[in-house]
Amino acid sequence: MLRVGVVADTHAPRFWKATPPAVAARLADVHVILHAGDVCQPSVLDELAQLAPVHVVAGNNDGPDVVAWGAPETLELDLDGLSIAMIHDSGSKDGRAARMRRRFPDADLVVFGHSHIPWDTEQDGQRLFNPGSPTDKRRQPHGTLGLLVIDDGVLVSADIIPVTP
Repeated sequence: MLRVGVVADTHAPRFWKATPPAVAARLADVHVILHAGDVCQPSVLDELAQLAPVHVVAGNNDGPDVVAWGAPETLELDLDGLSIAMIHDSGSKDGRAARMRRRFPDADLVVFGHSHIPWDTEQDGQRLFNPGSPTDKRRQPHGTLGLLVIDDGVLVSADIIPVTP
């Protein structure tokens, strides 16, 4: 089974000075980390890469340094047989599922960020997952991240985990 950590909207250095202990603890045993953008400083990616390999997309607050680290606008990858697409901004929640299906027709799972609002829905066989933000919770009760478990092409679990009180 492949364990995947999912983060977004870390917004360093304003909200992420260094990897928060609660985030590091939750990501300690993952095999790979997905970052759905608004990293803001590539040092965040360097820190996360010390825990596990990182795949990242650029967010609207990311500059050329994050792009140079390896963050395209969108990313499609296969993790243990599961087709995953990543994008920072999936647009308004109205029509999101149809829009993501058109944009990524073959993806089993679309990971996105931008809103800082945790989101986990499935429509027509495509799962949409936003982990929220571990450091900038905005109007949410907690900072959050995501944990996925994939087994031979099947998304066994997708959990949104609070990491702040």
